[in-house]
Amino acid sequence: MSTEILPGQSEKAFALLKEDADKIVKLIEVQMKNLTMPQCPLYEEVLDTQMFGLSREIDFAIRLQLVSEEEGRRLLSQLEQQLSSLHEATMKARGGSV
Repeated sequence: MSTEILPGQSEKAFALLKEDADKIVKLIEVQMKNLTMPQCPLYEEVLDTQMFGLSREIDFAIRLQLVSEEEGRRLLSQLEQQLSSLHEATMKARGGSV
């Protein structure tokens, strides 16, 4: 079995991980707008499950040397910042304190 990485595989792997991160943001946006409050256990469970799944995908891609640890950490950090901003905006829109 060859461990050689073909040109473009790293970019494709990172793009797929980024798509999954974007899907998490969209899922949480829909959930916050239509379904539950951010303090709801269901919201927290969905968020935790999605973040755990993405972190496992990233770990797998790192182990395959398709993305670097730095790229993986940066992607998770950016996602966490997006979700935090979304949470703050939702709370402000609902008149709650952040």
